[in-house]
Amino acid sequence: MPVERFFDTNILLYGYDLDAPAKRLIAKALIEEAWRHPGRTAISVQVLQELQVNFVRKGHAPDEAATVIADFAVWPVIGNTLALFRLGLSLQARWQLSLWDAMILAAAKTSGARELITEDLSHGQDYGGVRAIDPFREVS
Repeated sequence: MPVERFFDTNILLYGYDLDAPAKRLIAKALIEEAWRHPGRTAISVQVLQELQVNFVRKGHAPDEAATVIADFAVWPVIGNTLALFRLGLSLQARWQLSLWDAMILAAAKTSGARELITEDLSHGQDYGGVRAIDPFREVS
């Protein structure tokens, strides 16, 4: 069964970011909602990789990062495959995105999500069936 939404890395990171309290509140609410409705929100291996790197970069211990990753890994996770990479390349060319943003979009499309929750793409833009939603657009 396809999921309803896909979270980009920044949503998970802001859930732990003490330096951005307004964004943290929004991210925590989104994450808590995802936990209340198992199976409705997907992520990808790329999201988990980026989460680990940035979580540790922000001063968290690697073992704490590993615990956080293990928790989120129970959600629907889209794996890195050659087919996903090829889709990402086509989306990169079509939408003039960075490769990393195109790979997130490819994973969201692969998951069946209709919404990609991210601050990295144009809010409201429909990318071929996946609409980018920036939950932080009102936060200054």
